[in-house]
Amino acid sequence: MTKLLRLVGFVFFITGTVSAQTPLTEHGQPDLQGVWNFATNIPMERPAAFADRAYLTEEDIAALATRTEAGLQALNDAGANGYNTFWLEMGSASDNRTSLITYPENGRLPAIREGAPSINGGLGPDIDGERPVRFIVGGIGKDGPEDRGLSERCLVGFNAGPPFTPNLYNNNVQIFQSRDSVVIMAEMVHTVRIVPLDGRAPLDPGIEQWSGSSRGYWDGETLVVETRNFNGMTQSFSAYGTSEDKLLTERFTRTDARTLEYEFTVDDPSTFTDKFTAMIPMAKVDGLLYEYACHEGNYGMTNLLRGARMEEQRAAEGTQ
Repeated sequence: MTKLLRLVGFVFFITGTVSAQTPLTEHGQPDLQGVWNFATNIPMERPAAFADRAYLTEEDIAALATRTEAGLQALNDAGANGYNTFWLEMGSASDNRTSLITYPENGRLPAIREGAPSINGGLGPDIDGERPVRFIVGGIGKDGPEDRGLSERCLVGFNAGPPFTPNLYNNNVQIFQSRDSVVIMAEMVHTVRIVPLDGRAPLDPGIEQWSGSSRGYWDGETLVVETRNFNGMTQSFSAYGTSEDKLLTERFTRTDARTLEYEFTVDDPSTFTDKFTAMIPMAKVDGLLYEYACHEGNYGMTNLLRGARMEEQRAAEGTQ
């Protein structure tokens, strides 16, 4: 009887192990294909109040939920929310981490190099700056399209990077695979990276692109993607530096049927005093990734500039 129980236990162990393995493509590679959502309510950097604490306690979570609910209710009661705030994708925390950044251990970005540029447009009033604008969101004026941020000009999305960084909405990416390449398509602004897996050499350093040049390989069940040759017309990360010297290493690991662990490391000695790493869980989406038509039917830029001209005309006529 003891031998029979041992045999049954052994068979159960083997069966459970096999069923838990990462599914494979027809080429025998880990199957990462599908649409994945990287929205989360975990901040990129650890709030100072949590100091060296990497995880929230149950009491922290309860208090945070209470404050968040109260704040949202106050906005709703005051009618302060926009009519279409239901589009905002707040995400959820799959664990209790206090920051997406896992290195440095304090959960915060490394110090910025002296002399590295720092400019952040944001959603507030226009700021001082030079044309053409190289930050993602916001602007320096309304004299022409080049006064507006890169995302307003539909050149890059404000969460597509690379690397992917959770933001207000459209936090989706679709992955396609063949034997010798992987295609990574961000929903916004339908940015596509074709990542060769055949060991070919990187592009010549003189060939630069908005999303850089990517090369990939398999490290066990993890897809590793190294990207360089950024064009320097975007910031290195967040509001800091420029991207021209940045080396980005991304790691995609399927941890279960519904979860893809996405980890990235930014190594940019021209901007930061150290490299840093962040980990973002991606959740499987049972649906399609539809076109993000940033330009077609989008009259926002035209109306923004036309409105500025009308204000100037009224001011000149003394009718404002």
